[in-house]
Amino acid sequence: LTAGCVQLVFQLPFLQRLHLLPTPRWQWGDEGVRRIVQLMIPAMFGVSVSQINLLLDTVLASFLPTGSISWLYYSDRLVELPLGVFAIAIATVILPSLSRQRAGGDQQAFSQTLDWAIRGVLLMALPAAVALLILAEPILITLFQYGELQSRDVTMAALSLRAYTLGLLAFMLIKVLAPGFFACQDTRTPVRIGIYAMVANMVFNIALVLPLHFYWQIGHVGLALATAASAWLNAALLLRGLLKRDVYHPAAGWLRYSVQVLLPVAAMAAVLIAARLGIHDWALWFSWQRAAVLLAVCATGGGVYLLGLWMMGMRIGDFRGAR
Repeated sequence: LTAGCVQLVFQLPFLQRLHLLPTPRWQWGDEGVRRIVQLMIPAMFGVSVSQINLLLDTVLASFLPTGSISWLYYSDRLVELPLGVFAIAIATVILPSLSRQRAGGDQQAFSQTLDWAIRGVLLMALPAAVALLILAEPILITLFQYGELQSRDVTMAALSLRAYTLGLLAFMLIKVLAPGFFACQDTRTPVRIGIYAMVANMVFNIALVLPLHFYWQIGHVGLALATAASAWLNAALLLRGLLKRDVYHPAAGWLRYSVQVLLPVAAMAAVLIAARLGIHDWALWFSWQRAAVLLAVCATGGGVYLLGLWMMGMRIGDFRGAR
């Protein structure tokens, strides 16, 4: 709550400097206000499907062994970090551009902006997902294993974290694909697709949770896998919708770009695996030792990734595409 208030208040002086600080007036009958409300409510649902699925997962987890809700919570917090830092930032940047390009009839620029956003998500999501997959236990130990949290809790939370991470790219794609519809003032399609994804999530829950619970007592992993699978369905349907509307055309060079990203990610993964295998007994260290070693490992992996991108010919100027 405090962080949210600080975030709001922080922006006010800058808005004042730009002479854009609004003076609130209650005019619910205004045509523009009514239009915004009509578009906003479905849009809120359309981009919140993953969070709604998580809420449903929490309810189902309450019927599983003690600790399941906490394991899912810890996992979700870590997956939300790259989602909030990167995907939402990209979505915030592209929406005004997409709206302006759509209103101006510049279809080519509209498609290029979407393509830039998808490439940016791929650039950020793949290394983040790989790092979370490899370093799940060290991250959980460093952040959470204090007091009553035991090694078994870390093991269980790591399993659901890896399951959620399989859907991280899809979670991030949803955030940047949905604005493509919003810029066209179509908030109903993402809602409809979101409902499909929610129904699919419940079906996946039934298919995955019961066997994993009864045979291995890890039903919470089934919940995380179901959420990841439904996110991929959501992202795929959003992408298909944009392609069918003929508003998005993938730009040339996607195969080359994918190789340019995948090879550095593979190099980073090798470094992280070597570090993971070479460092033991994280739980026996002091908190500052855990944090220092984890930061060093992450910095090394990130450095290898950035170096790999540079060696593959990528430059910062290549990503100055959203205007």
